[in-house]
Amino acid sequence: MSPLEPPRARRVAVIGGSRVPFARSDGPYATASNQEMLTAALDGLVERYGLQGPGAVGEFVAGAVLKHSRDFNLARETVLGSALDPRTPAYDVQQACGTGLQAVIAAANKIALGQTESAVAGGADTASDAPLGVNDRLRRILLEARRAKSAGGRAKALARIRPGHLVPDIPRNAEPRTGLSMGEHAAVTARARGITREAQDELAATSHQRLAAAYERGFFRDLVVPFRGLARDQNLRPGSTVEKLAALKPVFGLSGAEPTMTAGNSTPLTDGAATVLLASEEWAEARGLEPLAYLTAHETAAVDFVGGDVAGGEDGLLMAPAYAVPRMLERAGLGIEDFDLVEIHEAFASQVLATLAAWEKRGLAPVDRARLNVAGSSLATGHPFAATGARVVATLAALLAEREGPGRGLISVCAAGGQGVTAILERT
Repeated sequence: MSPLEPPRARRVAVIGGSRVPFARSDGPYATASNQEMLTAALDGLVERYGLQGPGAVGEFVAGAVLKHSRDFNLARETVLGSALDPRTPAYDVQQACGTGLQAVIAAANKIALGQTESAVAGGADTASDAPLGVNDRLRRILLEARRAKSAGGRAKALARIRPGHLVPDIPRNAEPRTGLSMGEHAAVTARARGITREAQDELAATSHQRLAAAYERGFFRDLVVPFRGLARDQNLRPGSTVEKLAALKPVFGLSGAEPTMTAGNSTPLTDGAATVLLASEEWAEARGLEPLAYLTAHETAAVDFVGGDVAGGEDGLLMAPAYAVPRMLERAGLGIEDFDLVEIHEAFASQVLATLAAWEKRGLAPVDRARLNVAGSSLATGHPFAATGARVVATLAALLAEREGPGRGLISVCAAGGQGVTAILERT
């Protein structure tokens, strides 16, 4: 190859995944940090695939959305606290709910370009241990006191502190540009798209039922490691039905007529972590590991959820996959009908249904519901923001591997800030 020629991309194999069971916030993981959960998920992967040796993994890529200042180097600190070789380099990424999938893409790109032979990607988030910021007015006073040139100046600045300054800034699930929560944004889209309550509850109930069935048949045996007394996702409700969900009161979109979004058809605040092992074919073959699937394409998009066609449902906060997927499929020369499995992150049931409708509006074939989230998804598992992408990649790869013959799977993840991250997995 000439020095001027670009390197030829290699196939990137998904070898396997490891995650802790996801837990509702302020529950079993209430005192667990991002690093502790991510380390547990990573150690499960190290043990399962024998990654303890020197240089076994080229690098570790991970991130979190809700981060303390102590998490500024989360991925690297996780490596140092794990069974992985401490000489393994690591770095953080963050793209809201797309973090886990974007970490997978970042690691895969290096493998594809021959810059490393293997990597672990993932993410963690805890809604229980969310950082509390110093009240901004108090922060300014403290900085003024620090800059003061004399003891008198410091005392004068500190004397301005009032009881109201001691109230901390608590993280809010709201978009800085609009002040609306993700649920309120989803409610706007649901109303614009005419998404019914019954359709949302049906999708939510199906997610729980399918996740329960997957656990019962042992599907997650090699994907989930017990942690702090949990062996299954705590949010799972095996007996969930449309009738039971119909009894719940709406919690989003209450200012509009006939609100449809409830706690049952929306994901709860969740704690958890997930990881995925990626490698070149040569690396996998040398270690006798059969790839579950291959990451063959990916695409990221964003929408103008502030000034775009929001009221019409086109540019709602969570609608970026409506643009990313058609673009990715056109580039790959594929249609929805070419996919055996489709994994759409279930931030809200209404968002999944709105995405499906948007794809059809853009000329894609309808998604066969029998192929959609066949082992359940976020409505049942829960959604620790940065962990979801890695969970979905590992789940889809394992689903493709258990099928007879070749298969292809589509991944779609919406994210805060009006973004979306999508990918294609294939098994040949």
